[in-house]
Amino acid sequence: MLDRSAAIVGFTGAGISTESGVPDFRSPGSPWMVNKPIPFEAFVASREARIEAWRRKFAMDDHFAGAGPNRAHHALARLVAQGRSPGIITQNIDGLHQASGVPDDRIVELHGNGTYATCLTCGWRHELAAIRPGFEASGEPPDCMMCGGLVKSATISFGQAMPQDEMRRAHALTLAADLFLVAGSSLVVFPAASFPVVAKRNGARLVIVNREPTELDAIADLVVRAEIGPALERLAR
Repeated sequence: MLDRSAAIVGFTGAGISTESGVPDFRSPGSPWMVNKPIPFEAFVASREARIEAWRRKFAMDDHFAGAGPNRAHHALARLVAQGRSPGIITQNIDGLHQASGVPDDRIVELHGNGTYATCLTCGWRHELAAIRPGFEASGEPPDCMMCGGLVKSATISFGQAMPQDEMRRAHALTLAADLFLVAGSSLVVFPAASFPVVAKRNGARLVIVNREPTELDAIADLVVRAEIGPALERLAR
């Protein structure tokens, strides 16, 4: 299928990054269960919630400090570099696709990016390395240096609106695919999980590589039940 495909679109979830040491949400003992993300409405409404959100954010960052792209990230990056993939749609917030060498304009981040922060009012980008010392010294949540607005990790929290530009880019990329390659996603979070269905209905072949069964296995042309890194490394070869 790879040999017959000219437009391979990768669709990645948390499972692609576990080999790098980044925990997923649903595995037993996941640190995300201890440091659950604060819902967006609570973050905006409460100073105390913002303080706790930033405490949890930095605690989770410490869990996967130093994580780098693994075999699966590099395999997809090679497909992009070879011109065989127009881009990657990801549910992940870890920035490891960029670290593997994929250009920003070839990545669609449906759930944002946790490697920096933005102002909810003016959109100004804030670097975490600049925010953390002040937060840990004062215990106060950061405000925007430009407009004084609330600063939040540049991820999409529960209850926060999906980024419409990214959704449009993902839809266009999905329609361009002749092979839609899902890697490490349980396909239970919507609307992100609708893209494999759109690709299949548009005539693309659908391949799902995941350790566990998914809700869309029944419509896939091929299901590879395996560890993501070794499976994609072989596929890319």
